[in-house]
Amino acid sequence: MQPAIRKIVTYSENTLIEGGKTAPRPLRLIGVAAVVTNPWAGRGFTEDLSPEIRACAPVLGEILTREIIAAAGSGEAIEGYGKAAICGTSGEIEHASALIHTLHFGNHYRRAVGAKTYLAFTNLRGGPNTPIMIPLMDKNDEGRRSHYLTVHFQIGDAPAPDELVVALGASIGGRPHHRIGDRYQDLKEVGDLHG
Repeated sequence: MQPAIRKIVTYSENTLIEGGKTAPRPLRLIGVAAVVTNPWAGRGFTEDLSPEIRACAPVLGEILTREIIAAAGSGEAIEGYGKAAICGTSGEIEHASALIHTLHFGNHYRRAVGAKTYLAFTNLRGGPNTPIMIPLMDKNDEGRRSHYLTVHFQIGDAPAPDELVVALGASIGGRPHHRIGDRYQDLKEVGDLHG
């Protein structure tokens, strides 16, 4: 079973001025999403999701990784990364989770960008035009707050009730004038490794 992809959407924005001040380096945010037929739609409660995960997740991971690398120019250029999925109203949140919370999906992206951190994520249920919000973090340092960002866009006709939207996000750069420090300064100040 191959995923039935209805469309692929690419989103990109470049921030040149933030807070009324020119960015020393423009921030580029990129999102790539596939609108696919939910492979569990219309089947009632499915106990074992693994056959469809193994069939669909690697294909989606490969396609979306290829598309986001093309949009960014290279895997090396990507600094922040994340993933998201939205299930249409006839499906379960577990269906959205199933296709992105598996190494069969995420390892394509991790390897392509040389990442060391986990992929930040969101998964939810919604109808057409539901906002896709992809949280990002630095691909090599989860405590680097300058790269805590969100790619935010929507697709006017997706997801339909029997569809899923599966997406990857990326940043080239961090917030232009970040000045809240990193997690490590807080840890030194409060002396708490669990904060």
